[in-house]
Amino acid sequence: MFRTHTCGELRLDNEGTDVTLSGWVQAGRDFGGLTFVDLRDRYGITQVVFDSDDDAALAERAGKLGREWVVQVKGQVRERTNKNPNRPTGDVEVLARELTVLNRSKVPPFTIEDETDGGDDLRMRYRYLDLRRGPLQQNIIFRSRLALAVRAYLGGEGFVEVETPNLIKSTPEGARDFVVPSRLNEGQFYALPQSPQTFKQLLMVAGYDRYFQIVKCFRDEDLRADRQPEFTQIDCEMAFVTQEDVLNTFEGLTRHLFQEVKGVELGEFPRMQYDEALRRYGSDKPDLRFGMELNDLTALGQGKGFPVFDAAELIVGICVAGGAELSRKQLDGLTKWVKRPQIGAKGLIYVKYNEDGSFKSSVDKFFDQAALAGWASACGADAGDLLLVISGEAEKSRDQLGRLRLHVAEMRDMIPAGVFKPLWVVDFPLLEWDEEHQRFHAMHHPFTSPKREEVDRMLTGDHDTMKSLRADAYDLVINGAEIGGGSVRIYDRGLQEKNFQLLGFTPEEAEAQFGFLMGAFEYGAPPHAGIAFGFDRLCAVMNGQSSIRDFIAFPKNNQGRDVMIDAPAPIDAGQLRELALRVTVDRDGAKS
Repeated sequence: MFRTHTCGELRLDNEGTDVTLSGWVQAGRDFGGLTFVDLRDRYGITQVVFDSDDDAALAERAGKLGREWVVQVKGQVRERTNKNPNRPTGDVEVLARELTVLNRSKVPPFTIEDETDGGDDLRMRYRYLDLRRGPLQQNIIFRSRLALAVRAYLGGEGFVEVETPNLIKSTPEGARDFVVPSRLNEGQFYALPQSPQTFKQLLMVAGYDRYFQIVKCFRDEDLRADRQPEFTQIDCEMAFVTQEDVLNTFEGLTRHLFQEVKGVELGEFPRMQYDEALRRYGSDKPDLRFGMELNDLTALGQGKGFPVFDAAELIVGICVAGGAELSRKQLDGLTKWVKRPQIGAKGLIYVKYNEDGSFKSSVDKFFDQAALAGWASACGADAGDLLLVISGEAEKSRDQLGRLRLHVAEMRDMIPAGVFKPLWVVDFPLLEWDEEHQRFHAMHHPFTSPKREEVDRMLTGDHDTMKSLRADAYDLVINGAEIGGGSVRIYDRGLQEKNFQLLGFTPEEAEAQFGFLMGAFEYGAPPHAGIAFGFDRLCAVMNGQSSIRDFIAFPKNNQGRDVMIDAPAPIDAGQLRELALRVTVDRDGAKS
């Protein structure tokens, strides 16, 4: 037996008990006659004491232990004279009688403590060491508890867990696929699934009216804090349901998860139309934890001789409570922030509502005190507040000011910690216009059902009409992060063909790509709808973190590489021959 107890288990009730502990040496302290060793496992840390008066040789051996050595200690639990209130085991220690070194360790490349001295690259290279640290262990254990709670809830609601294939057919919609060459089918390729979308619809056709899966998905896209090339979804589908049924079911799941795993009772789940979310917050995933809503100032700002405003499609502003205290340098910093390429604004107008009731603005030349007072009234400003205003194309201006709203809220510490504000965003556009390729794409995916009243308008050919089409699609947003998204699905072949036509597919292309699904619709497909939660993102949001990477055991870096195992990597010539592949090098040295 390597251990009778874990390193986080012992309490005063265990005083006088003979125990065996095994774990890693966190730290050692030599005080002459006494040597102390902090022994760690994933459950906690226990202090072990070696007394040279009892066994000088044992104490000498303990003094030579290195950090991260794996050892076994046998001894007796006793009460500590200098208790540690910051450690659950801090009332006791183990007086050692035996010590066995199970494995030695090299000196770690960084300190394995909650606050480490290792940089991101170094910790990613030695991820198996980083995973020993308390914060990461807590994240991974949290993820496990959350997955178990998901399965318990959905199982109790009659959902059937079904695994779907990881080697599927490449499709042209969405992000780029990861492709896998087939040795047995020369010159042909599988794709790794971006989601199990078509398979879960086929399961509805097959009669499994409540499906779920905690499933790996793969997208070859540019990475950031909340993206990884492989990620996990809670994937769900239901038959014979309406949008309302889906929203109620997964609102219930969300409440259960927060209560079960975090002990948090979520409040109301308001509903907000997509257009309203953009108008009020400049985002389809608004953070409701603070105010600072967008206000339309177009009617008040135009016709006063200011060319920038007069030429704008929209003038929009926010009120920053107490923001009149910002210095000119700070305001210039905000202007530079919105003019960055990532934001793309041409400039930023400010209006200070001074405590004496007067106004100071960067456009005083064009707007008198009465005009600026009208702006302040429209934005609900009081003395001491600040207005920030952006103008230009309506869609871009709302997006730019929406991002500035979040930036200012973080800068001024306006976002309350430990607060969760859920929201359903509904009635998304069916299509979105791709300016670069001059064509429409499905905003969610090509199997999303338009609202029934929209079907007759689908193939008018009119650009504005197509842009105005609405879908039975919905997103769950918590604290400004999209946690899940879904839609009512098309289940009729004729309507699916019409939707493919909208998206620019020829009948032959639609049949080649999705004929299997449309064919299934001809065999009694039921009405169905579904949703997928971003599991990694849900973990991060529930813990108040922005990066999903620390909730994934072995993530990729920002270049999509696993630097621990050095992947991706070349394959040898024999494997390439088996797969009928050849890697060539261009004149500029690029491989293809």
